[in-house]
Amino acid sequence: MFLYTIGFLTVLLLLVNFHICTSEVTQSCAVTGSCSSTKPSASTPVNANKMQTYKLLQKWQKSPNSWMLRFSLPLGQTYLHPDPMMPTCISVQYNNGTDEISGNPKPLKKSYSPISHPNTKHTVDLLVKAYPPRNGGGVGAYLCSLNVGESIQSKLKPPRLMHGSPYVSNHRWDEVGLVAAGTGVAPLLQIVRILLDPKEDSKTRVKLLCIHRYEEDILMKEEIDALAKEHEGRFMVTYSLTGGEQHWTGLTGRGSVEMARKALPPPSSLHNNIHENDADMDEKKGDAAKTMILVCGPDGFVDTWAGPVGRAPPKADGTKGAKIQGPLLGILKEAGYDASEVFKY
Repeated sequence: MFLYTIGFLTVLLLLVNFHICTSEVTQSCAVTGSCSSTKPSASTPVNANKMQTYKLLQKWQKSPNSWMLRFSLPLGQTYLHPDPMMPTCISVQYNNGTDEISGNPKPLKKSYSPISHPNTKHTVDLLVKAYPPRNGGGVGAYLCSLNVGESIQSKLKPPRLMHGSPYVSNHRWDEVGLVAAGTGVAPLLQIVRILLDPKEDSKTRVKLLCIHRYEEDILMKEEIDALAKEHEGRFMVTYSLTGGEQHWTGLTGRGSVEMARKALPPPSSLHNNIHENDADMDEKKGDAAKTMILVCGPDGFVDTWAGPVGRAPPKADGTKGAKIQGPLLGILKEAGYDASEVFKY
């Protein structure tokens, strides 16, 4: 009788633990819209949101003043973020910087979105441009001057909410258009890798528009073209140059409504009419098709395409306030897109 009672209690405890675990997972799915674990993996340090050491393993020059840098993740960390499908961004600290106004010594921080997929194990790749020295700048030049074996101090930034959610996967949109200038291609290339992940049961189509001055300035072109070839029909890329190269046969100019209509998916309001005979969209008939356009580049470029990004008041420590999307203006507004289908990345 005693053994029977012990056995019954053991089974009861197991059932209670199972109920608690499944309840946690269900609650996580309801909150995030994704059933990937919201808890850090066992290999993720508790202090992942604090400054940690990243060691430079390899570097490749990608343009006259830009480099691709591969760093090892902090010791014991498998992924950059606990959720390997979450778009990521890190903040790099540069201790030998100068204040933008006074020119006095001041530690600086700059954010970089990796170009590698978040599910890459043990390493992270950055695309960095070495801008000319100036007060309040120099982080890019510092990173590009690193020798293999040297280390940086960096921390993972909080997820970026795009119209309420940080996720881009799980067929959130039918078509995604990406507009990039310069190193603005970096975070958008990470988005491309996530959307084209073979583990994703998605038919989301992706169109990338890259705008640069000269052909030699086109960043990550070899890698982007390889992705377009591998995912023909789902991922298309268009390049435009602004420097007036005579031999160039592609698009030219910084942007226009005509360019948007050629290189990007149409606004949601026009989507169904354009794809009404598309076999891939048959299963979506009767549903409202969804388009999302992400724009990333220098401030003036973003202004031209989608209107300026605002800023909240400075934080207590003197750092910049959070970005505010502001109203949709510029080329995308003129091309018929709604503010709900544009995000200034």
